[in-house]
Amino acid sequence: MRHADCTRRVFLRDVAAGMVAASAVGTARSQPTEGRDILDRVEKLLWGSTVQGDYEMTIATPRWQRTLGLKVWMERPRRSFVRIVAPPKEAGIGSLRIGGEMWNYLPNVERIVKIPPSMMLQPWMGSDFTNDDLVKQSSILDDYMHKVLDAVPQDGADVLRIEAVPKPDAAVVWGRIVYWVRRADTMPLKQEFFSERGERVRVLSFSDVRAVGGRVMPTRWEMRPDGKPGHTTTVVLKDAAFDRPVDDEIFSQRHLQKK
Repeated sequence: MRHADCTRRVFLRDVAAGMVAASAVGTARSQPTEGRDILDRVEKLLWGSTVQGDYEMTIATPRWQRTLGLKVWMERPRRSFVRIVAPPKEAGIGSLRIGGEMWNYLPNVERIVKIPPSMMLQPWMGSDFTNDDLVKQSSILDDYMHKVLDAVPQDGADVLRIEAVPKPDAAVVWGRIVYWVRRADTMPLKQEFFSERGERVRVLSFSDVRAVGGRVMPTRWEMRPDGKPGHTTTVVLKDAAFDRPVDDEIFSQRHLQKK
């Protein structure tokens, strides 16, 4: 009996140790911060801590098309500035964000207009991007909770689908956002935006990966709204400098009014 009791105790000890080890492995495989860490790398790839860049935005509808030249200064996550430099008709229009406040400057009437929070999801310059998209007021890292949904094969590579769901007190309108990110190099492929009712509203696709500003990244971003057939807005990154200090004067209403 004494030998049997000893054997039983050893068996139970080994089972318990195995359960602890299995639990540790399971925890390591499902790190709750994995999704956030991946999206953090995506955001740093696309924007860095700061970016000063030249972009080209083409807005296309079934009836018309136009292209805008943009200069962008961004200091994540606190402040942003976007200036239209072409064509001449729109040149000089600017958008400034500091914290939770945003202003647009209209040179034709020499007027600065403050944009209320209720208008952050309005189209910017008739495009399929919103005011919030252009100046990045909401933060995918701070305003959302993140979870890796699964991995799917695509073009011979593993692609992670990462879901971002708003935190209860976050002032955002998307019911969720699903990122598609290549596992091997965390290269973003697309983002799907869903309403609070669970309906997909639009898709942002990334392509034309090349070296720019000392990093390899997608330089063509195409936004397609699901409910507007034939509507697309394409942003092409022409050149950029990342992670360099930006003059404070850039983020001022005085600079906003400069011609």
